Amino acid sequence: MALFFDAQWFDTRLAERGLSRRVLAAAAGMSEADLALAYKDQRELSADEVGVFAEVLGVSAAEIARQAGVSTPLPGAGPEARIAALERKVAALEADLARLLGRNGQG
Repeated sequence: MALFFDAQWFDTRLAERGLSRRVLAAAAGMSEADLALAYKDQRELSADEVGVFAEVLGVSAAEIARQAGVSTPLPGAGPEARIAALERKVAALEADLARLLGRNGQG
């Protein structure tokens, strides 16, 4: 699930280009019902959909992913990139945990 789909941001970008949600859905090969689910945070965008949205709205794929929710994948971010990102997060959490445990041991 996407963590937060900024519907207002997407609607503003569409309006700036004179486009509708129907056009955005069609360009991405989605049904209007699927797009409505994404707008309600009940469906995550695929990497391909992120790429199409970026092209249609004239912004970067990273910006689309950010506005669609932080867990939405970027085009080309294969499993290796996701695994590396997860490993970095785990390492940071382990470091934080070690630091917190160290404080408790000193007090």
